[in-house]
Amino acid sequence: MKQFIYVLKLIPRLLKESNWTDADNEVVERHFAHLQSLLAEGKLILAGKTEGLEERTFGIVIFEAEDLESAQKQMRLDPAVQDGIMDAELYPYTIALMRGKL
Repeated sequence: MKQFIYVLKLIPRLLKESNWTDADNEVVERHFAHLQSLLAEGKLILAGKTEGLEERTFGIVIFEAEDLESAQKQMRLDPAVQDGIMDAELYPYTIALMRGKL
């Protein structure tokens, strides 16, 4: 298995809290549930986001996949990407150091 990372950024409309709809919040709930299922499957290594709600705010998802095509498919299955509330960019990635791992 190879490691990949995708970087998530909110679409511009959602950088203002008053623009969020119930539908947007539901997509985020499905996004989080999706990441939890990847974790349970042993595919997810790490996921998180920077604080705030501004243009520089971003999230990351580090995960394992067989190849680039599989990684792209996995990224596109993320509800936040599928439903268009976040833009995502995928990169091959290698964890060089991690606490608790030699």
